[in-house]
Amino acid sequence: MLFGSQILCKGETGPTVAELQLRLAGFRGTCWDGVYGPGTELQVITFQRDYMKMDNPTGIVAEDTFEALDRFAQEFVIDFSALACPECQCQGFGKNRFRHQYIHGKPKIEQFHKCEYPGVHKAILHTYRAAQFYAKQMGLSLPIISSGYRCWIYNDKKQRSTTNHLGKALDIDFPLKAGEDKRDDCRRCDSFRGILVEKCNFQLGWGANNMKSLEPANIAPSWIHLDVRCYEPKYLADKYFVTTAAQLDTHLTHG
Repeated sequence: MLFGSQILCKGETGPTVAELQLRLAGFRGTCWDGVYGPGTELQVITFQRDYMKMDNPTGIVAEDTFEALDRFAQEFVIDFSALACPECQCQGFGKNRFRHQYIHGKPKIEQFHKCEYPGVHKAILHTYRAAQFYAKQMGLSLPIISSGYRCWIYNDKKQRSTTNHLGKALDIDFPLKAGEDKRDDCRRCDSFRGILVEKCNFQLGWGANNMKSLEPANIAPSWIHLDVRCYEPKYLADKYFVTTAAQLDTHLTHG
């Protein structure tokens, strides 16, 4: 079914609703479970109020909102070359290895899951778009991608053991302005983390399940780390990972 070919409202279910939930992952955000409940309605209302500037948001996704979603994607473009792993052997997005394998001696949870997911998660990418939007709204420079995919070949070379950047995470940062130093960058990143918590429904740290997470300032002082590692496995299925802009913004939905 084509995304945008039917009006969506509270009570609807199915893959088109899940696609909507992903595209609005940065506007509050909820699980992409395909159920248009109160959380999804809040996503729509937030998008309609903040991006579409509607005085009376409807919470209903009709032609005007679908058109606005397309404009939003075109306005806040994602450079997939900046997302690709620096390790040329993996061709940018891993080699689909180590599924259901975990770091030796660690609990069998997503934090230690060694899987090289087949791309970067759509929820993180759509949330990055929202981060660009809210930064622009605040008069800030648009945040840039500082680190995307990092496969195990790259991890081993750099003596890293984190699994977040195997498709579940993105690091962003703000370009320094003339006369600024790292302290200015740290202050700006910390302030913007607060915006992401307020506007995009992130949590600081990884305490709650099925929520987007930010590394706190003591771990990421001069950059902002976004990840989806706290989600249940069903929300980390292969179909949610993409390697191109065409895959991210396709109008086709899949069950």
